[in-house]
Amino acid sequence: MSRTSGLDVPVEIVLNRAREAPTLSDQIAHQLRAGIKSGVLRADDRLPAIRALATRLSVARTTVDTAYAQLIAEGYLHTRAGAGTWIAQTLPESATVVASPLGSALNAAAGSSRPLSEHARRLAEVSTTLLPQKQVPLAIIAPSEEMSPGRAWTQIANRFGRRPWRHAGYGEPQGYLPLREVVAEYARKFRGVHCDADRVVITSGSQQGMTLCAQVLLEAGDTAWVEDPCYTLMAATIAHRGVLTVPVPVDAEGLDVTAGMTLAPHAKAAFVTPSHQFPLGMMMSMARRAELLGWAARTESWIVEDDYDSELRYEGRPFPSLQGMDASSESVIYLGTFSKMMFPSLRLGYAIVPRPLVEAFAGARLLADRHSSESQQAILAEYIREGHYEIHVRRIRGLLQKRRQVLIRECERQLHAYGAVLPCDQGMHVVFRLHDHIDDVAVATPLRQGGLELRAISPFYVRNTTMRGFMLGFGGFTPEAIKAAVKTIARALAQHVA
Repeated sequence: MSRTSGLDVPVEIVLNRAREAPTLSDQIAHQLRAGIKSGVLRADDRLPAIRALATRLSVARTTVDTAYAQLIAEGYLHTRAGAGTWIAQTLPESATVVASPLGSALNAAAGSSRPLSEHARRLAEVSTTLLPQKQVPLAIIAPSEEMSPGRAWTQIANRFGRRPWRHAGYGEPQGYLPLREVVAEYARKFRGVHCDADRVVITSGSQQGMTLCAQVLLEAGDTAWVEDPCYTLMAATIAHRGVLTVPVPVDAEGLDVTAGMTLAPHAKAAFVTPSHQFPLGMMMSMARRAELLGWAARTESWIVEDDYDSELRYEGRPFPSLQGMDASSESVIYLGTFSKMMFPSLRLGYAIVPRPLVEAFAGARLLADRHSSESQQAILAEYIREGHYEIHVRRIRGLLQKRRQVLIRECERQLHAYGAVLPCDQGMHVVFRLHDHIDDVAVATPLRQGGLELRAISPFYVRNTTMRGFMLGFGGFTPEAIKAAVKTIARALAQHVA
């Protein structure tokens, strides 16, 4: 398919109409020829019709016709009966295509003649190693029509779409007030968080929440605890700030606070996922929560609580949030997101921060990207305010519980010879722990290349790998797709251990 419509041409043609200048047809031919040689005009691009280009350049049709005829004779253009004039697929040997100035600049930056800074090299590594999962089984998050927020969302979006100018200006970096109000109410009601709208900062997802925490709470050279294993982007975000990350082991009760105090007793912050440890899935025990809060109070350190999928608990009631357990409400920054329950591209989340930090977080958000789309914030606020979000959460939780049961049952039936599913009753994935002699990366890599999203557990560890296994997502896939995916894993494991 052509890159151009035939109504315009991506080359700026400037004509010199002075008496001593070359003819206008020569000037047009020269500039089109240069565009072809530079690669701006490419094979099978369609040029404007003679009449259209003549009108645009305020010249006679014969002038453009003469220029086109010259380039056709030279082999740069060809005509198609009834379909106009096109760039030739094969250019004449004299038409050596040279890189555009932009391409040359990019190549120079990538080459050894202009080496990248250490900072840029770290960013490049992030871009190539921390890629999102493909939307194939068994990805952790795979949006589908069944998982969508439904007709209510569309109706609200249509209402706002009829008057888009209402939210077309610059917004508050702290976020759209009606959204902050419903978020505060929701967090109080369902997670026991101490807050009001003045303490809510709307973010573009929990990832930005972590970035803001690293910017506001930490200086280069500080030390911070991270769970081991941990969410890879969390660790990368903190390290990008120039902070020393100290991996603290987790066990069946979550983060080992005693180990953390031994490794780095004066760390400035601890980044944790207490409601559903990522990636292993355990919940931090009440004793460990109290221990962690005590450490933070004694050392005047910060706790960043990533509560990324607390709505998805399938059995019993969830433990209270760490922020809700903090009597002073001064130690914990609570991060939430709508990416899991709504859809990732919405890019809306929130941070609930101690009151003295609100302005600093708002300032960091202003410098980052000013604010999220106020239109999207307004739609979400109305969706929550009208009660649709709670209905959506209950529906999704019921749907996911059934798919989770299918996945666990199939793992027990088809993969029992190679390991077992770790106990966990929350979230959109389960962890299948392999027997220690099985290399999870060696099994997962070819399966991922073959179209099955399988994340090995061992690369999430920073220090010694104590577990091998797979993260298996079930949210966006039918029971039939889940069964087929587990069967594929079983075949791969059988070949691996043979």
